[in-house]
Amino acid sequence: MARRLLGHNVNRRGRTNGDESIEIPVAKDLEKDPATMRREDEITFYNREYPLESFAIAESASAEWAGTVRDEFSPETTKLYEKFQKEMEPAIDWVRHSGELQPTGQPTGEDVTVSLREKAYELGYGEVGFTRFDRRYIYQVRRKDVRADLPHAICLALEQDYVGTQTLPSLEAEVAQGEAYKRQAELAEKLVAHINALGYSAQVSGPTWHFGPMIPMFVESGLGQLGVNGQLLSPHFGSRARLQIILTNAKVTHDKPVDYGIHKFCEVCQVCFMRCPGRAIQGQRLWFRGVEKAKLIYKRCRPVMARYSGCGVCMKVCPIQKYGLKPTMDHYLETGEILGKGTSNLEAYELPDKGYFRPGKLPVFGAEFFRMPVGRTEDHIVEGYKEGLAEASTKEEREKVWEKYRESMEKALQQGTTIVDMGMDLAN
Repeated sequence: MARRLLGHNVNRRGRTNGDESIEIPVAKDLEKDPATMRREDEITFYNREYPLESFAIAESASAEWAGTVRDEFSPETTKLYEKFQKEMEPAIDWVRHSGELQPTGQPTGEDVTVSLREKAYELGYGEVGFTRFDRRYIYQVRRKDVRADLPHAICLALEQDYVGTQTLPSLEAEVAQGEAYKRQAELAEKLVAHINALGYSAQVSGPTWHFGPMIPMFVESGLGQLGVNGQLLSPHFGSRARLQIILTNAKVTHDKPVDYGIHKFCEVCQVCFMRCPGRAIQGQRLWFRGVEKAKLIYKRCRPVMARYSGCGVCMKVCPIQKYGLKPTMDHYLETGEILGKGTSNLEAYELPDKGYFRPGKLPVFGAEFFRMPVGRTEDHIVEGYKEGLAEASTKEEREKVWEKYRESMEKALQQGTTIVDMGMDLAN
């Protein structure tokens, strides 16, 4: 490989508050206009005809199945999730009702973008951006909850602990994720208090309880680009970013999308695609709901996540997460190569019952490993009820089938109030 021609430079604020700004080089062969990666008319069409729904609802059958598998395969992970849920209950309740808080000051009508940005960085957020709140990205189940009078989205990314993340998949990494979520809740309360003191209203999405997908608005506010692994790749910490949005009616100036070269870089890199234990990541992008993206195959992802502490190998092996965007892009510009690719430092990982996997080696799972229910739990329960009735030949047998159906449906309806994976969106 040879040195690449420079296309443009991106200047970004430092990694932590007070750090000097950095200049990220984008090679000419990695340039792509962000506007070409979205089709606004398609996004609007799908929102109208096929509204988004929370994955915790749309695929609740597999979520419940995953909990059962996790209890058997990794009970220590189940205990960690239960502990996390209990600790997060007060924070989640606050997030749910954050939009009800009243302003405590008088608004001046002035643009407060700088004030909000500086306050967010001062609190400890790693990335801060502003954009229009796109109501096309609201889950059906949340539409009644989201205020209609807060047009602006403050996009906030918090860095997850680096050391813990590099141990993926592991309990240590799951703890790091949980700690980041708890920190998000703490910082959001302080930032909302600041917004209220300026005389404006605010409503919070995340952690755990979200309005809908957040990555599109983070991309629009210039805080990164969508990676092949389905995660936002941010300039300083890649996919190690925990995302949160605060809606407000404060007067702010919107940021613009930035071409960091990530879209085309992922096409060259392909490490997450090659290293995914479940082969759930697609190397080629397609158009889905108006966005050019690599669509993940969740039927090959969730079975691995359920057994191996949330997995996260795709995060671990991303060079932008591991080394940061600037070192990665500096190396590509100078050599035309992907930093760390083909080395154990980047690509190696370990699965408890399978052993150590160096570059070029992947675990092998049988077809039964990936067998799981899909769709909504309620639909599976109804189908089971129908089958049970068809097989029942006496009144007593039919009554037993009915009792089983009733108990299963009640349990399914209650499941919506629990966290099915570390930080997964609550169903209601």
